[in-house]
Amino acid sequence: MNKSTETSVFITILKNGYARVFYRNWPVWLGGLLIGITSVITFAWARPWGVVGGLREWVDWLFYSVGIYSSHPYYNPLLSTSSILTLTFGLIWGAFASSLLSKQFTIKTPPPFELVKGAIGGTLMGIGAAMAGGCNVGGFFSATSALSLSGLGMMAGLSIGAFLEVRYIYWELEHLHFRRGEGRLKRPKEGATDWKKIQPWLGGLAMLAVFTGAYIYRSYGIDSSSGYNYTRTGGLLISGTAFGIILHRTRFAFLQAFREPFTSGNAAQARGMTIAVVVSVLGFAALKASGLRPEGVYVMPTFWVGSFVGGIIFGFGMPFAGGCASGTCWRTAEGNVKNLIAFVFFGVSNSLSQALIDSSGRISSLMGKKVFLPYYISYHWSVVLIIVIMFLYYLVTSWNEKTGAFI
Repeated sequence: MNKSTETSVFITILKNGYARVFYRNWPVWLGGLLIGITSVITFAWARPWGVVGGLREWVDWLFYSVGIYSSHPYYNPLLSTSSILTLTFGLIWGAFASSLLSKQFTIKTPPPFELVKGAIGGTLMGIGAAMAGGCNVGGFFSATSALSLSGLGMMAGLSIGAFLEVRYIYWELEHLHFRRGEGRLKRPKEGATDWKKIQPWLGGLAMLAVFTGAYIYRSYGIDSSSGYNYTRTGGLLISGTAFGIILHRTRFAFLQAFREPFTSGNAAQARGMTIAVVVSVLGFAALKASGLRPEGVYVMPTFWVGSFVGGIIFGFGMPFAGGCASGTCWRTAEGNVKNLIAFVFFGVSNSLSQALIDSSGRISSLMGKKVFLPYYISYHWSVVLIIVIMFLYYLVTSWNEKTGAFI
């Protein structure tokens, strides 16, 4: 075999490898496993994974800048760990880079009715997340991983909310006759630049920007006066990007994990979610029990009214928005206009709702209290309880997939 043939074979291998990673969707179960592992690594490095907190911080700053809020936000979005994970070269940027690398970034503008539903869904999600102390990620996934009973309370609420919304959708299809769908893709004009061919190169530049940003943060080290760890923040850039890529390549969506059992019966997302929670809770429990991370982290003071009722409202709003909090992020990064509108209304309504809750001690106390399960039933039995609940959800949704009992 001559050198030119060897080079040709090597290039073919690289192209096939690239196609497998970026042109084919990854299995959902793999997404659940990677999300669980990345969640534990992120917690060990700095903090648990969350979405709505970072979005709310940017809205808070915007409202303060235009005079809607009078009090100065105590955080800087460019330094806040919540913001770094979600917005600043975080989850959205990772999903955006992934969509470019896979040639899937396309502006999709759905019919007006869908845009209105996106605004309604985002608003409901923002209200529900404020009540529950977090979205489907922080209020359910990370809270459950942190052994907070509020996480399980929100899981119950999300299931009920998704069930109620499915029943509404059936009514809507029967009585409201509007155009639906994600919108038609515009055909490129003859002779126009084929942006699909350029997208992978732009995706590569987006990834380069992530590592450049992480290097810049790392270069500042630790601030001697404030003690702020810039290196830790740089690591969160990488973690947030990893979440974005994993979510996009696996098309992972908590919405489908709660809704699909009541519509198509498909349980793939539910199984993926179960794997993610089980892996994450094992890691979180080990980190907390060993004293490497504080026990009270992400134990939300929202059990049971805030987590349960907020979960119902959030779960009812997810299908309207076309995605959960994390799903709305990566779909927005992919160019979906409906999800972008839902994303904006999600942040605005969450900021306003959180401000209302924080303004009244009575409302805050009504949301509930902190319940850290190991204080009541030990670490061992807390982990067993959560794994059993998730395993039962795994079994029930898989059984329903075969029987169609809940459809």
